[in-house]
Amino acid sequence: MGAHVSRTDFEWVYTEEPHATRRKEILEKYPEVKKLMGPNPRQKYIVTVMVLVQFLTMYLIRDATWFTTIVLAYCFGGTINHSLSLAIHEISHNLAFGHSKPLANRIFGFFANLPLGIPMSISFKKYHLEHHRYQGDAEKDVDIPSYFECRFFQNTFTKLIWLLLQPFFYAFRPFFMRPKAVTALEIINTIIQFSFDYAVFHFLGVKSLVYLISGTFLAMGIHPLAGHFISEHYMFVKGYETYSYYGPLNMLTWNVGYHNEHHDFPYIAGCKLPEIRKIAPEYYENLPFHTSWVKVLWDFVFDPEIGPYSRIRRPVKEVAGPTATETQ
Repeated sequence: MGAHVSRTDFEWVYTEEPHATRRKEILEKYPEVKKLMGPNPRQKYIVTVMVLVQFLTMYLIRDATWFTTIVLAYCFGGTINHSLSLAIHEISHNLAFGHSKPLANRIFGFFANLPLGIPMSISFKKYHLEHHRYQGDAEKDVDIPSYFECRFFQNTFTKLIWLLLQPFFYAFRPFFMRPKAVTALEIINTIIQFSFDYAVFHFLGVKSLVYLISGTFLAMGIHPLAGHFISEHYMFVKGYETYSYYGPLNMLTWNVGYHNEHHDFPYIAGCKLPEIRKIAPEYYENLPFHTSWVKVLWDFVFDPEIGPYSRIRRPVKEVAGPTATETQ
């Protein structure tokens, strides 16, 4: 079964998360950073091309063998779908059309969601913004694994299984740990998505639908791009709760690897995040970072000091309600 993890609980801290303080200091020292804030004007075009590529591919493979369908789903379709899920991450921050057009961002999120096969764009936004606002909060940050996950997946073999099942935990954990009322936009997202799925099944067949949905789940498990799920906040160096990744896969993932920079400035589009590090290098050069998401996955599985418990957590703290932009 492999080595047993050494941790028996989360790393509990009683300090504030570091990003708000660093954001304030950087803006005071480098006010020009404000000019980077705003949407990515190219995102809507890039996402549209990606969605159309998936539409074409699911048509072309409708009569392929099952082996070809699954291999293509993992290597090609899953890579595109994972990138689209990270485009939805950007859209959740209103970085497609800006904060002045929240409905346009939500509708575009529905469109970007189509090849994924599973409705997620609205629900993701609802929980993800709390991950930013309450990072590490024992109640509100559902990015942190549940106690069940931490206690059950405690050795090399079960950590590998946990990575394979990660898309299911990531999708369903919020609904069990922090259930919320279903919104009208979530219902609309679900109706649009399942209507699209039915159309794919009806007109192209089951293999085209399996290509889309299996690609989504396979690329969130044991897949190079899925390394970002672990690299972002799992504690590889004691005391540090957010890590950036500086490597070539950022080109496929909207620079999500620049994760310290993203949490410091969530309203700066991924295409501009490297500029923050160039403007204020002294705030980032001394922070630990990753250079390989594949190595991150390897270390997570085989290093007994790393596991689901390797997260910094904070006691529940009540703060002021969400801002207007967080609810749009």
